[in-house]
Amino acid sequence: MYINTHTYYSFKYGVISPKELLAQAQYYGLSTMALTDINATSGSLILVREAQKYNVKPVLGIDFRNGADQQFVCLAKNNEGFQELNEFLSYHLHQERPIPPRAPVFQHVFIIYPFAKAANYTLNENEFIGIRQADLPKLWSSEWKRNPEKLVAMPSISFRHKRDFNTHRLLRAIDNNTLLSKLPKAEEGSKDDLFLSPDQFNSIYADYPYLVENANKLLNQCHIHFDFYTDIPQNLKTYTGSEKQDFKLLRRLCLRGMPYRYPQRGIKIMRRLVKELQIIKQKQFVSYFLINCKIINYARKKKYYYVGRGSGANSVVAYLLRITDVDPIDLDLYFERFINLYRQNPPDFDIDFSSRDRDDVTRFIFEFFNKKSPNGVALLATFNTFKQKAAIRELGKVFGLPPHEIDKLIEGREPPDEMGRLVLKYATYIADLPNHLSIHAGGVLIANKPIQYFTATSLPPKGFPTTHFDMHIAEDVGLYKFDILAQRGLGKIKDCLALIKKNCPDDPEIDIHDFKPLKKDPRIKELLREAQAIGCFYVESPAMRMLLKKLRADEYLGLVAASSIIRPGVAKSGMMRQYIVRFREPERRNDAHPVLQKIMPDTYGIMVYQEDVIKVAHHFAGLDLGEADVLRRGMSGKFRSREEFQRVKEKFFSNCLEKGYERDITADVWRQIESFAGYAFAKGHSASYAVESYQSLFLKAYYPLEYMVATINNGGGFYRVELYVHEARMHGAEIFPPCVNKSHHATAIYGKDIYLGFWLVKDLEEKVIDRIVAERQRGGEFSDLEDVIRRVVISLEQLIILIRIGGFRFTGINKKELLWRAHFLLGNTKKSTPDTPLFKVDYKRLTIPKLSIDLMEDAFDEMELIGFPLSNPFSLLQGEFKSTFCMRDLKKQVGKVVTILGYLIAIKNTSTSNGKRMNFGTFIDLEGNFIDTVHFPPSVERWPFRGRGVYTITGKVVEEYDFPSIEVIMMEKERYIDDPRYSVNAGGELEL
Repeated sequence: MYINTHTYYSFKYGVISPKELLAQAQYYGLSTMALTDINATSGSLILVREAQKYNVKPVLGIDFRNGADQQFVCLAKNNEGFQELNEFLSYHLHQERPIPPRAPVFQHVFIIYPFAKAANYTLNENEFIGIRQADLPKLWSSEWKRNPEKLVAMPSISFRHKRDFNTHRLLRAIDNNTLLSKLPKAEEGSKDDLFLSPDQFNSIYADYPYLVENANKLLNQCHIHFDFYTDIPQNLKTYTGSEKQDFKLLRRLCLRGMPYRYPQRGIKIMRRLVKELQIIKQKQFVSYFLINCKIINYARKKKYYYVGRGSGANSVVAYLLRITDVDPIDLDLYFERFINLYRQNPPDFDIDFSSRDRDDVTRFIFEFFNKKSPNGVALLATFNTFKQKAAIRELGKVFGLPPHEIDKLIEGREPPDEMGRLVLKYATYIADLPNHLSIHAGGVLIANKPIQYFTATSLPPKGFPTTHFDMHIAEDVGLYKFDILAQRGLGKIKDCLALIKKNCPDDPEIDIHDFKPLKKDPRIKELLREAQAIGCFYVESPAMRMLLKKLRADEYLGLVAASSIIRPGVAKSGMMRQYIVRFREPERRNDAHPVLQKIMPDTYGIMVYQEDVIKVAHHFAGLDLGEADVLRRGMSGKFRSREEFQRVKEKFFSNCLEKGYERDITADVWRQIESFAGYAFAKGHSASYAVESYQSLFLKAYYPLEYMVATINNGGGFYRVELYVHEARMHGAEIFPPCVNKSHHATAIYGKDIYLGFWLVKDLEEKVIDRIVAERQRGGEFSDLEDVIRRVVISLEQLIILIRIGGFRFTGINKKELLWRAHFLLGNTKKSTPDTPLFKVDYKRLTIPKLSIDLMEDAFDEMELIGFPLSNPFSLLQGEFKSTFCMRDLKKQVGKVVTILGYLIAIKNTSTSNGKRMNFGTFIDLEGNFIDTVHFPPSVERWPFRGRGVYTITGKVVEEYDFPSIEVIMMEKERYIDDPRYSVNAGGELEL
């Protein structure tokens, strides 16, 4: 009946979900429902998946438009027709070409043109004219009345009621970036585009019943089918072209990797390998492993550093193929978390590369695997949805509210007026609607068919085709992603190794992947034990420093556990504290339930890893492995079926009752599962993170300066760049501002001298940086200011920035004199003109009297241009301070109230159990060591943070398991001295 319908996947146009569309169809007793979203197929497979639940036959199509201007509507007769439509739409989206007024020749598609545009068309057999309600008065005088077989009823269905229409108009105003009052009529749908009952629909076309009959005939000829939730993956089925050869190749590659991974292979390892290979073959995941193997082999060939993690790290096969560096035998990783016969989807492999290498790896995947499966490769999309605050802001704009009024609505500072209530009302309707497509963080699909068999694709700025659906519908239809991710930590390791080669050329080459010696390294153990891990992957945050300090764990397995314990779910369940207590007080390990202690002896009966959910569900509650995995996935929000999850939950409790567990014990175990399963890592995942942590800890232990420079050049880590500059200084480096003779785009190191990179300087143009570096490489170092002007095209403004940041310190001339000279030489020109080889300009020497300069001026220039001073921030304070306490003194002051000076580094906002705001602070003391503070709600309310700077902190010193902190009673931000660049001297004259 309906052949032109829209869901909210007609972005910023539709307002109905696919499920709501089907529910309404079921309510009206419709047997068939077509979906034709505007230039999108995001909802198509969702409609097909859900349709059987509503006993409705799905039909797929696309409403092709240029903006809001409809060109034609197409319905796919079958899956091949759907592919044709996807290919056509993809071409126009990729090329950014408008949709033409006439459709191309389709073999398996019905084409319906709007009545108003088809006056002079000669129609092919599969082409028709759509008649809307507004077209009916014109039909009797049209030439098309002589061809009734070519006419079909085609009302546009976008709304259920007036509220939907109002919401639609607001979305259209947002999309057009205009006031609602100025929204052009052509940019919105008609208020008559309602989902009517069959009786209402038929009454509209009562004078032309054949229009409805013809529409139904088209729908009856359309048949779409996709399999969901099957055991048959839709990924590239074979790597070699033969499943038999694939398996032989996988087995051969595993055996080839045996001498490298297990020089002393034993029967236990071989049995594990055979077991894994059999299940991988049975589950048809062989090509999945071979594809991952090919990707990392390419990376190794290109000398790209990578880390393989995810549940796949629980696999001996993955370890032998060098997809991961985690030994599942050594770590006793739980095989059933990796794979089991009940599991439908393949194990996760998250392969991290540096951001610079990731794009090339992605390019290789597209080039190589598109040859094996033409057009079968695509990036995976995600849906960017409207959030509540963003919806309020956008609606405030289209209603014409000023920014400060919108801010008040968002913050809820005062009761809203009538317009404000309207904004808040419709914000609740718009919140969570899809806004636009985005790109998944790293998901790549490699399908056994052209990707357009499943979806149309867009072409984002990265230049790789991207699906119109997300990972959930992809998995449901059997397409499992390969995660190719970017991670700064790997860039740091790669860059650090390059810096070591350059700065320490006589040192032996480092094999950072030779992990076994790292586990025993005494310097790494010391860094872990003392939580001296600033800059190191995953272990540098204040929370992780606290955890490491309390655990005092210096072993690899301790760090593996800590990597998962720190996740929010474990902390929320209270198990992080229990783990610390049982780790530090062995007598408390008997607190665990005996069954849980037996299941998880390494973690003292505490659930720490994702697979612990499976273990507990299987061994404690008696669920089979399939049911246990349903529980794990459900806790992660990856529902196959909420009904199935509920059934498994009920079985969990009934089984525990049968086993005789006390209700309180069962409820507590369930609470632990419920609170952390969605956040905890798989043990293999934690182990992979710990490997990278060890690699970065090794580099920091033996090459701290090179490692800090690499960290700075990769944009820092958990903290801002300033802290890594401070850390380098604490390890003996001398820090210099950017210099025209020593600096590059990136920060450079010469022995123990570190010259900050030009990239850190605010407003310094990229082209100027490139010119300076290129000219220095060509003609050698610059002799003075005039030499730079002579050899480099540079404007006065850019030259002033370089002078102010200290780029000419090597000349021995102070900044004020250099600024006078720069103005004298370039003051009347837009920019310098470099000399030609034949003619050399002899610049006049300007005689300038000696000008005094306050050294504090440098600090204020640095704060303005790079965001922080290179001098000690405490030296900028006004007045004198009596407090001499430092971090090293706190252990002697436990239980006492102290006052201490601290330079703010980081703030963590959180809430108490009753919703009140509290903070955790991280500061640096006068000696450069960390101070950790706790700010309870009364302190937060009375003494809030007031931005970066130095604070006087008064509070009670507390200590737990060797970790001291200050519970803040009072805190005030101290004033810096007046900026000497703008101060008045004693004589009342402005300093120059």
